[in-house]
Amino acid sequence: MSIHAVMFDMDGVLVDSERHWAPLENEHILPRTTASGEVTASEISGLNVADLYAYLIEEYETTIDKREFVALYDEVAEDLYSERATLVDGFDDLVEMLREREVKISLVTSSPRRWVQLVLDRFGLDGVFDTIVCADDIDGASKPAPDIYEYAADTLTVAPQRCIAIEDSSHGVQAARSAGMYCLGYRTEANHGQDLTNADQVAAGATELHDQLHALFSSDQS
Repeated sequence: MSIHAVMFDMDGVLVDSERHWAPLENEHILPRTTASGEVTASEISGLNVADLYAYLIEEYETTIDKREFVALYDEVAEDLYSERATLVDGFDDLVEMLREREVKISLVTSSPRRWVQLVLDRFGLDGVFDTIVCADDIDGASKPAPDIYEYAADTLTVAPQRCIAIEDSSHGVQAARSAGMYCLGYRTEANHGQDLTNADQVAAGATELHDQLHALFSSDQS
């Protein structure tokens, strides 16, 4: 496999935010949104906010309108990305390795661009990515549909088969694989409930992720 691009998901892959999102959704957002109380953060991981609201309407009885729902998520996101989330271990080393190999780097996320900018500003990441693709950018379905990854590959003018996607949710893995990309599942303590078995490989933590990417590039050059 000749690798021309690596695509990072944001939550749980670029920033250590999932361990904050899950309790905030379970304790503060979802109980105010649905009447049944049956939906959990694990069930909705990887969906963008607009698709999430549509999903909750279809599967559960909602108790607030879409405008209130989006405002509630925005309020939580502002605090999470500005104060709580941290950059994942080893990201700078991964960028250095990819730049040395002249591999394009993309950020592909179901989060809206206003949340992404909070992360870029906080960690000084403006200019790191060759392209950033958010849910706002596509006229199509969010993860687990492949649309966002297909769009990201197109913006880089790279065939999906020449891309590696790094994902930490079952929806994200499905999206990347359906787009025809090689997918590295990223396993952390925060996503132990996510089924990553459809990923081509699963890395348990930053060191394994770095080692697996290095091995893939070494194989690519052999």
